[in-house]
Amino acid sequence: MEWVVETKDLKKSYNGVKAVDGINLKIREGEIFGFLGPNGAGKTTTILMLLGLTEPTSGEVRVFGYNATRNPLQVKRITGYLPENVGFYEDLTARENLLYITKLNKIPTSQALEKIGEVLSTVGLSEVADKEVGTFSRGMLQRLGIAATLVKDPKLVILDEPTLGIDPEGVEQILSLIRKMKEEKKITILLSSHFLHQVQRICDRVGIVSKGKIVVEGTIGEVGERVIGGGKTQIQVEVSELTPSLLESIRKIKGVEGVESSGNFLNIKCEKDLRREISKVIVESGSFPLLLKTQDYTLEEIYVRYFREGE
Repeated sequence: MEWVVETKDLKKSYNGVKAVDGINLKIREGEIFGFLGPNGAGKTTTILMLLGLTEPTSGEVRVFGYNATRNPLQVKRITGYLPENVGFYEDLTARENLLYITKLNKIPTSQALEKIGEVLSTVGLSEVADKEVGTFSRGMLQRLGIAATLVKDPKLVILDEPTLGIDPEGVEQILSLIRKMKEEKKITILLSSHFLHQVQRICDRVGIVSKGKIVVEGTIGEVGERVIGGGKTQIQVEVSELTPSLLESIRKIKGVEGVESSGNFLNIKCEKDLRREISKVIVESGSFPLLLKTQDYTLEEIYVRYFREGE
């Protein structure tokens, strides 16, 4: 199964106001997908429909093949959800809170106790497992929230602003946990966050939502090419010696649309990734490629460019 989360023309209206307006979202098994957009863009409403917690006005949601509207219980069994403001009973310990959650999920006590010990170790809370949650910091609460999503061995985990209000050390712990969930536990993760540099560090692909629609989706490089590069691939090149004949040969490569030069550096605009063809021409000219890479884009510049110029 390539797509484990898939929505088709998903719409949701409240009193005639469109919160989600035809979202088509696809998430691959085992990837970390960044779900981005300004407040009011429709992210939370989409998440609630993925979880089967609210019904779409029209369209379809499938999670690991289950229709989230018709089979919400099956979806909930395989999905963990960490909301932006996670809540626990403050007068109960971390272990007691997790035990309560396992009872809600009808996990046998003997199995639950072993699982609780395992997930507390995973999130680094074993030493405070029997302390009341009311004494926990925001970062500890978020790690306990992740433990709560893991006790039922989910296939999909949805994290809504998991690093909000956490100090830098706590952020690193949360990001490390998210990577571990993907790499060691093979969990698919949907991460909704406003912290773009964090999303860029750990997400395989991203989708940007605006006015209830997915406006751009893909890897950071793909999204950057579409939003900033105008759909073209930008290739940065440094050669050992740049001659007029080499410059002309590069311009003649099929698919090359423009070449800018400065010293021995070139910035080449192409229809697609032509690094192999460019490298061959450089070597055949008697020069040597010292640098040959596609342009790096930051998620922050993509986001700013889209919302300042794209709407």
